[in-house]
Amino acid sequence: MSFDNIKLEKGMYGTGESFTRTLERLDPSENYKGTNMEGLDAYERQLKRFDIRPTGADSSVVGKFFQTSDAAVIFPEFVSRAVRYGLDEASFLPDVTAAVTNIDSMDYRTMTLDMTDANAEMPEISEGDLLQTADFSVSDRTIRLKKRGRMISTSYDVIRFQRLDIISIALKRIGAFLAQSLMADAVDVLLNGDTSSHSNAAIADTLSGSTYTYADLIDFWSDFSPYELNTIIASPKVTSALLKMSEFRDAAAGLNFHGTGKLITPFGANLIKSSHVTDADMMIGLDKTCSLEMVKVGDIETDYGKLVDRQLEQIGITAITGFARILPGSVRTLSKSAGA
Repeated sequence: MSFDNIKLEKGMYGTGESFTRTLERLDPSENYKGTNMEGLDAYERQLKRFDIRPTGADSSVVGKFFQTSDAAVIFPEFVSRAVRYGLDEASFLPDVTAAVTNIDSMDYRTMTLDMTDANAEMPEISEGDLLQTADFSVSDRTIRLKKRGRMISTSYDVIRFQRLDIISIALKRIGAFLAQSLMADAVDVLLNGDTSSHSNAAIADTLSGSTYTYADLIDFWSDFSPYELNTIIASPKVTSALLKMSEFRDAAAGLNFHGTGKLITPFGANLIKSSHVTDADMMIGLDKTCSLEMVKVGDIETDYGKLVDRQLEQIGITAITGFARILPGSVRTLSKSAGA
């Protein structure tokens, strides 16, 4: 089946899989290798089909989607992608999550991995000796998922002549705000754990004095064994103090920051500034490879029925997510207290 004669309909949404994946089953991208369509996914080929240009100074107007009933069906995917792009662009979640789990219900029980410092080492064993145990089991704690989103209030007459490039800017900002909310949830679980009793909260270290020294950081890094301190999330105040240390003026770290926008500590850990660390004198250290699991129900959701039918007075954009701790000992906090 060619991309330009696929019958598009609202029923392609809400099936449990993404709109693009549904399209890909009907119009596989692998069929376009060696053609001028190579590199485009099934959704992008539909934009070509209807001559819709989503970006650039000469981008199409919103009304272009509604010239035919088929073209209208791809408008919700345009909205979702713009929001998702804004989320991805502004998000630090890939830098703090070890795994992302997609589920299809609001109830999720994570794995309990009982791997303590005591059994981290694997000593030599003699014939007949018992192996130490690392227990894997389904946890009895239920991870709380939160539904977050934004309602867009407008009308078709208001936006029909607006360029898609401008509409994308607003939608990307919604995605960026969503990224901030999800980061707040992630920081909360890293600090307090994912139980009401805070039984798997971060290990807290408090030092006397009011100013961090490089020696404090080295000790913090050393205390992480058998885990690896590869990510630090710090309040804006602490981030500023760290970057003023002479050790953070390493030339290689500076080149990395100018090239990627990421701050790297002299001992190799990523440094993330976050206002969600509400204790102004605190930093959170973690082993990114085994600290946090992100759980989500599907992807960015839009009211696709209303979008297709041009009922744009109130359009909901939502995401359902939660976070679970994996190995509790892999997260520690460091704070300064003048009275400690």
